[in-house]
Amino acid sequence: MLFVTLALLATQVTAQLATLYSSCKRANAVALTFDDGPYIYETDVVNQLNNAGIKGTFFVNGNNWECIYDAAMVASIKNAFASGHEFGSHTWHHYNLAKIPVDGTGGIHDEMFRTELALQRIIGVNPAIMRPPYGSYNDNVRRVAFARNQSMILWDFDNGDSTGSSVAQSKQAYTDVANRHPNNILTLNHEVYQTTADQVLPFAITTLRNKGYQFVTVSECLGINPYQWTAAPQARTSAWNCNT
Repeated sequence: MLFVTLALLATQVTAQLATLYSSCKRANAVALTFDDGPYIYETDVVNQLNNAGIKGTFFVNGNNWECIYDAAMVASIKNAFASGHEFGSHTWHHYNLAKIPVDGTGGIHDEMFRTELALQRIIGVNPAIMRPPYGSYNDNVRRVAFARNQSMILWDFDNGDSTGSSVAQSKQAYTDVANRHPNNILTLNHEVYQTTADQVLPFAITTLRNKGYQFVTVSECLGINPYQWTAAPQARTSAWNCNT
């Protein structure tokens, strides 16, 4: 009886962990994702995607390279969302979630809540997907994500832009993965680099398209909903700031 009880408890604990995805499920699909924004190059990325007829997925921070509530950043996010691109949470400060407490100011819940609130205010969505900064997580992070009804999204291809790769190296990484031609690709790019927006992204689109891949959003590549709910965007108030 004790063994059965312990087994049931273990099952219950395991069930409280958020689902973790590191690759797509859809065959012959590529999901282009962009982290660390919003930033001044987000519109450039969106324009590249729009011109190619592609929908991307943006995992945004609240207060990293820019404050998400700055007027220019709000306009950028609204523009991307209106163009059909998806948004998920990348947390507020881009902290390593595996190294911070669960609760309290600056804790895991707080880091997730603040960005969720910003997306609710700006574009009227409550995200159902999040990406942990640095791809770093532990069971506490997964439990919090589960409690917040979010799936966690990693990647199986990194173009290297955030770790010092040159444009030539990032292009070569895309060439190499295209030539290997896996069944699908869940990419990691960063919208905060102009070279990614203006040089690497158009090369990646052409290279992958020439190999016959179809471009999809994260929700499409996984067959899940990107948002828990949607509503009308909210009107700006004095609470829209990154000072608290």
